[in-house]
Amino acid sequence: MKKLIAEFIGTMWLVLGGCGSAVLAAGYPELGIGFVGVSLAFGLTVLTMVYAIGHISGCHLNPAVSIGLWVGGRFDKKELLPYIAAQVLGGILGAGILYVIVSGKAGFEIGGFASNGYGEHSPDGFSMTAVLLTEIVMTFMFLMIILGATHKNAPAGFAGIAIGLGLTLIHLISIPVSNTSVNPARSTSQAIFAGDWAVGQLWLFWVAPIIGAIIAGVVYKYISKEE
Repeated sequence: MKKLIAEFIGTMWLVLGGCGSAVLAAGYPELGIGFVGVSLAFGLTVLTMVYAIGHISGCHLNPAVSIGLWVGGRFDKKELLPYIAAQVLGGILGAGILYVIVSGKAGFEIGGFASNGYGEHSPDGFSMTAVLLTEIVMTFMFLMIILGATHKNAPAGFAGIAIGLGLTLIHLISIPVSNTSVNPARSTSQAIFAGDWAVGQLWLFWVAPIIGAIIAGVVYKYISKEE
């Protein structure tokens, strides 16, 4: 239960911090954070949580990460579904807090609410195929970073930095393509509030990250002889 509470709080922070920066700050030119600021915000949420709850739950904050770690032999199958449930619920809480905050502004319109999308709902109009491939590859690389940085032979104490910067880089690459998911819990939380097209396209942001995570788990388990 302590692990699940940690995952719940951590995923809430990821959504509130990452998506909150996109919804509250990215659209204001005078603040000047743009895509770079949002990318850093997502990386910082993971970086801070790795050191806050990593010793409690492992700080997955992402169903795809939990699945990839399980495939890679780093996570117990019996904990998989409870972790995913805690992550999704934590993400929804984060999105709910964000919604209450932004709806307190006069003239509020929810718009995309930092949702992920393809086609006309991609930030730069990328096709479904382009978004699918991007999400698979970005999640694959994210899991490779996580599996490598947390390996027993990796330098101790630096995993959070590598993982946080890795997620930042992933956002710098793929925000224009899909608004960057690589995390089904993050995508679900925003889609629930945005509704309509966001819910209709949500399937891709579950399928693609899970595929990428599974491939990474298999590949890293193969190349790391100690696993």
